[in-house]
Amino acid sequence: MTRAGGSEDPGAAQRHPGPHLPAQPSGSQPTLGLAGLTFVVPFFFLLANALGAVEATLLVLGPLTTFALPMIATVAFWWQDWPGSRLRPDWSGITDTVLIGVGAVLATILGQAVTSRVDLRGIFYPDPGPGHPPTFPVTLALGAAAFTIILHLTLVCEGWPIRRLGWFRGGVVALVVSLVIAVVAYLLLVNLDDVPAAVRHAQRLRNPGGPVPVAAYSAVLLVLGVWQVLLFVALRGWPFTRMRRPGLRLAARNAAVVIGTAVSFALLWWATGGDVDLINAIAGTVIAAALLVSMLFDGWPAARPGTGVRQLTVLPVVALVAAALYLALSAYARGIDWTRTTADGWVALAALNYLALGVVVHVAVWRRWPVVVTTSR
Repeated sequence: MTRAGGSEDPGAAQRHPGPHLPAQPSGSQPTLGLAGLTFVVPFFFLLANALGAVEATLLVLGPLTTFALPMIATVAFWWQDWPGSRLRPDWSGITDTVLIGVGAVLATILGQAVTSRVDLRGIFYPDPGPGHPPTFPVTLALGAAAFTIILHLTLVCEGWPIRRLGWFRGGVVALVVSLVIAVVAYLLLVNLDDVPAAVRHAQRLRNPGGPVPVAAYSAVLLVLGVWQVLLFVALRGWPFTRMRRPGLRLAARNAAVVIGTAVSFALLWWATGGDVDLINAIAGTVIAAALLVSMLFDGWPAARPGTGVRQLTVLPVVALVAAALYLALSAYARGIDWTRTTADGWVALAALNYLALGVVVHVAVWRRWPVVVTTSR
């Protein structure tokens, strides 16, 4: 269904349950995926080194790109690229990206207001100076929670019941609900007890005093994201797509994600000795690998016609790509003298906020432009 000018009607998405991932363009794999790497790889290095020094870049862009993720999900999966869908392909992605950037800054300001106080110097400077609260790392938990929640609404809950509001209002409500729940959860659940009191005072950080350390809270969110992406991006919702009763299907989808997260997080905690940075790095590279394989390469070489058990063949490919990503990013990170984070901490954010973000922007926001130019959007 198209709008005037041949653009796709985002409202059409609400009439069908599911995550509404971008349709596969006409073309062959792995050619499309390899061509897409010419966008994704430079995008990764541009973000990773935007301020010259890798750690300084992380301190500024880490929070901003984290808070960009909920906005990207809104534009790509709810608004179906609106407002860029009204424009020609070369302007479409640019317009959407500017909108996402503005939304990321505003959401980061919100995160700063919740965790300390609004101070723009703390957002845009890697070392804002005494009395200026930084956004890294304390606001990351808020941004990650907002992204996880909007993914849950979109992928796991099939947009129910918010999609009934229509494509635009539904997207706005989903974004606002995600931010509100993220703020409430942070204030009720998180504590900063592991942060020295002197540091909290110097950076004017508020300690919500909840039962969960902020580092463990963030790690749980990343493991939850792994299950969301594996089940509903890599496996396209199988086997839940076989369930015809909506209530049963939604209950099963949510139960699978919650149980999978609880069990796998407990196993990872035991296997890593409670090393949350390592847990984050593993989870981040798995999510990035799943998006690379499932979105950029459309599941190639494991993808086969049909659905069902054959869909599982994509999982070994994701595992191999995740292992390769972890080894490559870790080798690079170990050559850097970190002062505000660790090598594994950087691997997690680089995989998610630079690599995975680049894949989603290229495929779901830019619709593979300029690799593929579509005439109907």
